[in-house]
Amino acid sequence: MTKVELQAKLDSLADEVNFMRSLYEAELSQMQKTVSDTSVVLSMDNNRSLDLDSIIAEVKAQYEEIANRSRVEAETWYQSKYEELQVTAGKHGDSLKDTKAEISELNRTIQRIRAEIESVKKQVRLAFWGNG
Repeated sequence: MTKVELQAKLDSLADEVNFMRSLYEAELSQMQKTVSDTSVVLSMDNNRSLDLDSIIAEVKAQYEEIANRSRVEAETWYQSKYEELQVTAGKHGDSLKDTKAEISELNRTIQRIRAEIESVKKQVRLAFWGNG
């Protein structure tokens, strides 16, 4: 029984070793291909005479163009937001003026009604104390 179990473990381990070996060989093959491709690219690049100054100038020009476009876009966005805020502030200002006018009108109405109440109180007092 133990021999059968050990043989099964051995077979399992042998299968695992074979799998690992084939995986290793596939990875090694892929790595060699990558290294080969890289060396070809490097050798091609080394065979040309590179004008680094013009490449740097071109890249710098591209970045400056991108930066300018981004700056213009940001300025446009901020300008539109500023205008929106001005419109909103104007609306709130108008609303505030309307509310202040309404409050003033209500205060005048309150004062008028208070004066009428006082007048009625005087008439009631006169009627009550005058007849009494």
